Amino acid sequence: MRVGPADQTEGEGTGKDDAADGPTASHAGAMISALFLLVFAIAVIVPWTVADSARQNTYAEANALVEASWLAGGLPPADAAAIRGALRDYTQFVADEEWRTLKQGDLDRRGWQRLDALRATLTRLRLDDEDQQSARDGVVSQLQTVYAARRQRAVDADASLPGGVLILTVFTAVLVMIFPVASGARPSGWTWAPYALLTVTLGVGVYLVFAINHTFSGPLGVDPTAFTSALQQLRQIP
Repeated sequence: MRVGPADQTEGEGTGKDDAADGPTASHAGAMISALFLLVFAIAVIVPWTVADSARQNTYAEANALVEASWLAGGLPPADAAAIRGALRDYTQFVADEEWRTLKQGDLDRRGWQRLDALRATLTRLRLDDEDQQSARDGVVSQLQTVYAARRQRAVDADASLPGGVLILTVFTAVLVMIFPVASGARPSGWTWAPYALLTVTLGVGVYLVFAINHTFSGPLGVDPTAFTSALQQLRQIP
């Protein structure tokens, strides 16, 4: 007896979709992978952008300190020495002491106090001519840049991913890892190699998300290189 096209269609429609590579499993696996990639991209790109901006901001702040020190040379000798010493002390304070506070997501209040004291000193200076007044105005202008960069540094230090994004990153990574086995795949022999590679890759990805989450801490955090370099330049200014 021949089986007609209608009978073939009916037979195919009643088959069970229980294979590890069946349509349902393939579609679900693709959707889970897409969800993980979406969450992973958000969890990496956003903190990476913040860290890159924060790194550039530290160089802008450090450069303003160096420029302020050069401009202070136009002040009376005693005042110039005092201003340059205060700038060096602030720079070293940020590079050494304040960076430990930054790793905890905050700024040290003593940094603000040092800048305020320096600005008050500049305001009280008694100047003899327009050149000295111009030099002081230049130093004050650079200090304004330092203030702005420092405020931005406070924002960057407090920036981090929402907890839900971190949880979702871990959850989707676990789903991607266990889904092949849960859908019926049974790796054996050399087929364990790509599965192990998948697991390692997911682990590295999740580690990267947590490593870059905080701007000034962790192996990928912004370091005080800008300020240590600026400190060397400040010490070389005669």
